[in-house]
Amino acid sequence: MNAQMKRGFLEVCVLASISRQDSYGYQIVKQVPRILQLTESTLYPLLKRLEAAGFLTVYSVEHNGRLRKYYHITDAGIHHINEFLREQNDIIAIYEYVKRGATS
Repeated sequence: MNAQMKRGFLEVCVLASISRQDSYGYQIVKQVPRILQLTESTLYPLLKRLEAAGFLTVYSVEHNGRLRKYYHITDAGIHHINEFLREQNDIIAIYEYVKRGATS
């Protein structure tokens, strides 16, 4: 999968991970599909952008004497996932078009 496609999927995959349960950075990295090759250095700027867009909120919890940031999806974040899912048929149609051209 090329880098542009990965970037397009990362945002919704991170939101989907957080939608299952509030989560912290390392846990999110482990939950997102490996094919996307998400690293912590890629994740944290993405989380900041998602927070700035209103798709998630952040809170801290003490864990082993340190504060750990947890991320919680907002209604706007859930709406963003649902918008992505509504486009599924369009995406499949594009893949089918390309497939027909490649096998002709």
